[in-house]
Amino acid sequence: MPYVKDKSQDKSNKSLSATNEFKISQIVDNGQMIQLTLIENVSTEPISQKQMIIENVAKKLDSETKEQIMPLLEAILQAQPTIKVKSYQQTQITMAMPKNRYDHLGRPQVGEVLKLDLAKI
Repeated sequence: MPYVKDKSQDKSNKSLSATNEFKISQIVDNGQMIQLTLIENVSTEPISQKQMIIENVAKKLDSETKEQIMPLLEAILQAQPTIKVKSYQQTQITMAMPKNRYDHLGRPQVGEVLKLDLAKI
């Protein structure tokens, strides 16, 4: 998540803001209010648990030991089921707004991306 210094604040209040893109995953319209459910717009690749184990073991070993251990480790892990692991937990935000505010945003639809600036004030 990129952090950018918020230049709108005076120097005595040193804050960082995070600018994120969020994809709309759900819209609920009750007539007067609109509720948007947003999920952080990040693409992740699932990684197998086997691959994570092999990479972590490889980091800890010197090259000679690695040559001896890695074939054995790969043979042991071959018998194990492959479990895909999501390596990033996405942020989800739900917000409600008056319908006229939603209209002023251009009536974004499910799947479209919104930019939110988050900063502690």
